[in-house]
Amino acid sequence: MTDAPRILCIGSVLWDIIGRSPAVMRQGSDVPGRITRLPGGVALNIAMGLARFGLRPEVLTLIGQDPEGEELIRACASLGVGTTWALRSHDLPTDRYLAVEGANGLIAAIADAHSLELAGARILTPLEDGRLGGLAAPWCGLIALDGNLTEALLAEIAASPLFSKADLRIAPASPGKAGRLRPLLSHPGATLYLNLEEAGLLAGQPCDSAAAAADALIARGAVRVLVTDGGHPAAEATGGRPTVIGCPPRVLVTRVTGAGDTFMAAHIAAEQRGLAREAALQAALEAAATYVSGDIS
Repeated sequence: MTDAPRILCIGSVLWDIIGRSPAVMRQGSDVPGRITRLPGGVALNIAMGLARFGLRPEVLTLIGQDPEGEELIRACASLGVGTTWALRSHDLPTDRYLAVEGANGLIAAIADAHSLELAGARILTPLEDGRLGGLAAPWCGLIALDGNLTEALLAEIAASPLFSKADLRIAPASPGKAGRLRPLLSHPGATLYLNLEEAGLLAGQPCDSAAAAADALIARGAVRVLVTDGGHPAAEATGGRPTVIGCPPRVLVTRVTGAGDTFMAAHIAAEQRGLAREAALQAALEAAATYVSGDIS
């Protein structure tokens, strides 16, 4: 295990197909814009962000042996993301995500991640067969965990001794999947990265600010939570310590898909550099602002 990666990213690795228009859109809109296909998925977005910050991410996921999967493997390599331990399937196709964005944000999205769901716990095999860890010596490094995994698998991870010593950084993937994270809420190594809507859903109550939402989750047993709220102040709450507040820079938003993943990757990287809580939160907010303004590729 001397060549083990510093950070594991577990979850969706797929092709993002994004349609963007500078126009304000509503149901039924038919407007000019651009359609792009890029490597994506929550786990891969986080991994790509970590690689941009000079870290060594490795993905645990399902990637098909179809042409799209082979192309995705090559794309990951060029982006500095390792796929050594990814499960390759000959009978499950590479997953895809389709989104439409307008000047007023995300209009609609469809995640075709059935292959990841069908693969289930098989993507975790390297953590138990000795390649990355096992029951006698569980992985004790950092893991970025994607809420796109099934509710049953997330609950299994929450209780599994294979994850008992891990530094778990958890992203819910979307508000509709935030409830899947409840079993992980009180995991002693868990840090949750949520937006205000996701935090309110997980806390079981509406919250009018990121700080209120973070505090509500700590009261429900969470160990550590970061909550963002678009252009409004964000918060980081840790049990037994004062809640930290950060203000994002004001920028012109040109894209939204992947912004939360960029925030999470930037925060992890800032802490890896040894930054204190306030500085790490601010560094993550600045990186996310740069991303949504379109200033990085």
